[in-house]
Amino acid sequence: MENSFEISLRKSEQLSAAEELRQTNAVTGQFGLSLSEKQIAEIVERRFEALNTTGRVEFGRGITKMLIEAFCDSPFIYQENYEETVLELLDSFYYFKNESDDRIPDDELIAIMRRHFDTICQGSLEYLSGTTLEDLCRNTRYGYETEDDGPMF
Repeated sequence: MENSFEISLRKSEQLSAAEELRQTNAVTGQFGLSLSEKQIAEIVERRFEALNTTGRVEFGRGITKMLIEAFCDSPFIYQENYEETVLELLDSFYYFKNESDDRIPDDELIAIMRRHFDTICQGSLEYLSGTTLEDLCRNTRYGYETEDDGPMF
């Protein structure tokens, strides 16, 4: 059972994360993308669920803003699929961060995700997480060459 301090801390983190997402609308609006209050609440909740599921802890700013800013100008993201795309990217990021044993820095993983999403994956989140990132993490875990300019990367 959570004590009042833990509940208060979590609520504070959620409010901070929600405000950070509201601010992304200024950037993403240039690309015809924006999040409603309901969507922001859903993304914040999913972030905390993903962190809990993967056993991860974040200090300070979370990864959500970085993902949104990295992907907002993708030709494969439209207002109609924006929220679902952000939710899937969050889940994929945390999962593959764990699968790579944290050997890939956050910004590098996001850059790889974006590059593959727009090129080889042609906007398919299933392909991104089901093949491309699986291969990258496997290669990273076992010390294989992960040349990002090669046929797969």
